[in-house]
Amino acid sequence: MAEVGIFVGTMYGNSLLVAEEAEAILAGMGHKAKVYEDPELADWLKYKDQYALVVTSTTGQGDLPDSILPLFQGIKDSLGFQPGAHYGIIALGDSSYPNFCGGGKQFDALLQEQSAQRVGDMLLIDAGEHPEPESQSNPWVENWATLLK
Repeated sequence: MAEVGIFVGTMYGNSLLVAEEAEAILAGMGHKAKVYEDPELADWLKYKDQYALVVTSTTGQGDLPDSILPLFQGIKDSLGFQPGAHYGIIALGDSSYPNFCGGGKQFDALLQEQSAQRVGDMLLIDAGEHPEPESQSNPWVENWATLLK
């Protein structure tokens, strides 16, 4: 089974809740998963030959939360080309703001630029439609887990 690092960017705790639920689902399916609440580049590097799941909310301006910014900057400034990286993204946002799920979209764009391999589709969760984001993320994680080798 796969090893998965779950990297969280949260402002009010919803992304952390989603990440903890994902950790439990992945473990229940036989994978080894660990949540990183304040992730850094060293944490990311532990999974360079495994899987990363980025679970991040978005600020009102469409940016990443402060808790995941050091990881994002570390990847951007230090890693460059990483075609061996495999990842998934769960982005939380509010469609009443112009840059809906901008944090997750920024992370995806960075990893795509670096030739990382996204596993499955990115999940975009609208807080306006789904006040309990795990109702959307849990089925997605169950499906995503079946794509891991």
